[in-house]
Amino acid sequence: MGQLSSPATAPGPAVLERVRTLQRVGVLCGIAAGAWLGAAEVPTKLVTTGISPVLISFAMVAGVFLGRWSLPAMVRGTSGIRADIVEAPHLVIWAIIAGCLWSVANTLTIFAIRDLGLSVAFPLWNTNGLIGILWGVLFFGELHHAGWRRWGAVGGGAAIIFVGGMLLARASSSQIASHVAVRGIAAALGAGVLWGSMYIPYRKAYLSGMNPLSFVSFFTIGELGMMTALAVVYMGGFHNLYRQLSGAQDVLFWLLAAGFVWVIGDIFQQYAVKYIGVSRGIPISNSNQLWGLLWGAVAFGEFRGWQHGAVAGAIWGSVLMALGLAAISFSVVDNSEYLKWVEAAEREHRRYGIDIEFVRSGMEGRASTPPQRRTWLDWMLVAMATGAFVWTGTRAHWPSLALDGTAAIVLLALCLALLAACATALWKVTRFN
Repeated sequence: MGQLSSPATAPGPAVLERVRTLQRVGVLCGIAAGAWLGAAEVPTKLVTTGISPVLISFAMVAGVFLGRWSLPAMVRGTSGIRADIVEAPHLVIWAIIAGCLWSVANTLTIFAIRDLGLSVAFPLWNTNGLIGILWGVLFFGELHHAGWRRWGAVGGGAAIIFVGGMLLARASSSQIASHVAVRGIAAALGAGVLWGSMYIPYRKAYLSGMNPLSFVSFFTIGELGMMTALAVVYMGGFHNLYRQLSGAQDVLFWLLAAGFVWVIGDIFQQYAVKYIGVSRGIPISNSNQLWGLLWGAVAFGEFRGWQHGAVAGAIWGSVLMALGLAAISFSVVDNSEYLKWVEAAEREHRRYGIDIEFVRSGMEGRASTPPQRRTWLDWMLVAMATGAFVWTGTRAHWPSLALDGTAAIVLLALCLALLAACATALWKVTRFN
């Protein structure tokens, strides 16, 4: 495992064993990401109470900003983040671009939830997995020389996902006014395209050796900047934005919490992309559609009043999409495909002049520099985030939403169990590298 394999040299047994271990961790990260990304969308149900979708998205992005700096500072420290950026400064721009795409996509998902509900909107915007597969194949050598079985799994999975999406669209349009359904479907699919394109910067970062905890810190600069611009334009100026935020103080805590929960899921998703690639990591993390179905149907009772055929169509559509995602996600990377990954990493190394040891260590899940002690800045970031949640929490009221408390507790317990399992595996195998 002492050097990055060249395109002409097959990786040794030690490297392949390490790659397989990292792939198992990546799959677990993808599953945990699905649970937490699904839970993060629950507070966006507030849109059904009349709160502006843009205001909800803005508050969520504020929570994301708090999480994307405080969690990396606590787990790794800003000194480690600084060291990564020194090695690959060009990735800051890519991170900001990805953050801009995320903000627009997240806003579209809230419009989709308003018009379609969680149960149906989730699977529709998870078509981002298909976009991610396309970019992974075209730009980063994923699935190249993968063999007909793996291509069959990806092609068949994509076809199943498409059929499942059509079932969901039909189910929603049969129970929702046609113009509302079309608007919601368009918003969900638009979010899928933007999120799918966002994964290009992800993969560039991790082929270059970047630590996910470093990448997400600068990612959020683009998120907050783009979301602020969207909110100011949509609401007619800073004054109107401030006025609406002031009027929504009783729910700001829940929206900030949604952003923070999203960060946890997104960090796991980043590790999944790092270790199993875009074409596998994104589809498996898109298991959040099943969590969205559970939260929407079980906890919020979104299927009440629907005809039996429509409910069956929504459930079967989600199941088909999940099967398609599973077929794609669990196709294992073999030696020849891994060599294509190595070639893509070497292109990044040559193009940007990145230190080869930095690239090599990143691909193998090892730190290129020794761990650094936490500084006053790290604890200040954690204190600021904590203070924001405490301040908004003291003003929070339980929103007027119909929620099955027992179902919510069970779903939260499952999320916490996956968090513990995934964090433990990441620490043991990679020390969060």
